[in-house]
Amino acid sequence: MQRKIIEKVLEERNRQDKKWGEQNHSAPVWGMIIGEEYGEMCQAINEFGFNPTPETEEQIYTEAIHTMASCMAMLECMERGRRE
Repeated sequence: MQRKIIEKVLEERNRQDKKWGEQNHSAPVWGMIIGEEYGEMCQAINEFGFNPTPETEEQIYTEAIHTMASCMAMLECMERGRRE
């Protein structure tokens, strides 16, 4: 199960890199990016609370993957900074 989730996070990271290229931001900018993704996940959770359907549950899953991928992107950026 963990491998499946990690694979989905990696797929999302690849999608993000194709869309925006390598992202190198300061911690405050990463906070805003991750906060936006987390907010979308919370919105999906709220929607599910009022309308519990397979579609709204899937939206939670999708937004959680996006949030995890954004956190991974921040950590990648930090690792790049440590090598310099």
